[in-house]
Amino acid sequence: MTDMTSNPKILKLIPEPTRRLLRKFMVVTVAAFAVAGMARAQNGPLEDLDAFPRGKLEIADGKKVKHTFEVWLADSPRRQAQGLMFVRSLPTMRGMLFVHESPKPMSMWMKNTYIPLDMVFIDGDGRIQQIVEQTTPHSLAIISSREPALAVLEIAGGEAKRLGLHTGQRVLHAALVGYHP
Repeated sequence: MTDMTSNPKILKLIPEPTRRLLRKFMVVTVAAFAVAGMARAQNGPLEDLDAFPRGKLEIADGKKVKHTFEVWLADSPRRQAQGLMFVRSLPTMRGMLFVHESPKPMSMWMKNTYIPLDMVFIDGDGRIQQIVEQTTPHSLAIISSREPALAVLEIAGGEAKRLGLHTGQRVLHAALVGYHP
């Protein structure tokens, strides 16, 4: 596929809608291999979630805090690869926060995840930029941020809608404070 799409003479013979589809396919394929690499990085026994750092995460409208969650912090590549795999239930107002050093395109999947999740993507300014609701357990479908994201908050499926979470709300957590573009 890359030989065909990298040859300019052949590329001109392919209609533009097909070229766009090929580009999307290649991006998804690269993302899938990246996620698969993350999953392979998870070797050895799973770490008990009680060993993960925990803390409060707040979601605010303006200056008013609307919701407070208790979250586990996935603070290492190994913990990020594990995430909420094999978790059988997630109480309301609980979740896991995945934070990176700077905003980047983020992709995740639901392999070995037994419960539906809502994924709340957070931008470099600490605001909700996108919410993907009710992800499918055990799915290998790639769930990606539309824009580079600094963090992702995973909460129980349906929780975002129940609480009325929406784009633009501020997310407050100590792990998000350190980023300054």
